[in-house]
Amino acid sequence: MIFLMDLLLMLVDLTYSILNAVVQTFIQPRLKCIDGEICLITGAGGALGRLFALEFAKEGASLVLWDCNEAANEKTAELARELGVRVHTYTVDLSKRRDIYEAADTVRAEVGDVSILVNNAGVVAGRRLLDCPDELLERTLLVNCHALFWMTKAFLPQMKTKNHGHIVTVASALGLFSTACDYCASKFAAVGFHESLTHELRAEDLDGIKSTLVCPYIVDTGMFAGCEIRKELRSLIPPLQPLYTVQQSMKAILTEQQMICIPRLMYIPFLARKSLPYDSDVQCSTILFTFTSALAAAVVEINWKFDQNLISKSVLAFATQHTKGPNTKQLFSYVNFWSCL
Repeated sequence: MIFLMDLLLMLVDLTYSILNAVVQTFIQPRLKCIDGEICLITGAGGALGRLFALEFAKEGASLVLWDCNEAANEKTAELARELGVRVHTYTVDLSKRRDIYEAADTVRAEVGDVSILVNNAGVVAGRRLLDCPDELLERTLLVNCHALFWMTKAFLPQMKTKNHGHIVTVASALGLFSTACDYCASKFAAVGFHESLTHELRAEDLDGIKSTLVCPYIVDTGMFAGCEIRKELRSLIPPLQPLYTVQQSMKAILTEQQMICIPRLMYIPFLARKSLPYDSDVQCSTILFTFTSALAAAVVEINWKFDQNLISKSVLAFATQHTKGPNTKQLFSYVNFWSCL
């Protein structure tokens, strides 16, 4: 009898969720006020992180900016302060758990309790599994996946105490279907982490803590310079502009939307993965993305030292690009900065 009641309640909740989603499609919900909230953004020195910081500043939020690149982070802070908000900057390596926890303690002591956490930082190696050094694989998973757990554990307790907060996970459409092994695996993990966290908060009746999962298509930040979109689809779904991506994400955050795919066309492979056979899902991913031979290039140098003015841990490689001739070469770099797709 109890099972039947639970089943009935589940069907009622499901029906309500569907109807609510339909209504919100046609009637834009009110944007919530975040004036005075303390917002922490990781990867604030990167393209998307900087734009997120400026958008939150426009809404009146006090900013806590984290990045491994001190110079880029300070530039973001300078731009945000021009909008009249308080800004605090911290240089943090998200691949190191202890650094995260220590920086979190410092933030609580110097700024206060963070009420909006934007997990935006991300890195990519973009190589086939057997061609990718273990160090790069490990770093991708540490920053894109493990750091989500550490960041949330560092700041969620204060949100739970007040039953107030918002956790944003900037994942990727590549976390919904596969292409590059290291990056997609880490973003699959990010999506899974966020969904699990949302269920956990709901199970604890913490309705004051909101969550938003952001899954954008390829964003034109230079992070995927070696990724080539099929010519047939390039005009249909070109790379997203960073500003558009952030503006759409902000709408979702301020309306407390639980998930957003940018553009909406990305919901198609997401639904296909849920409903079609496995082979069809693989074919869908293959059609959407083709990685050039640049992604299979060998790493020639790994620099694990921080530079005061440049991005740390960069990898330079020569990649043969079969376009105009067999000897044509292109220098590209492993883009290791705290910014998302």
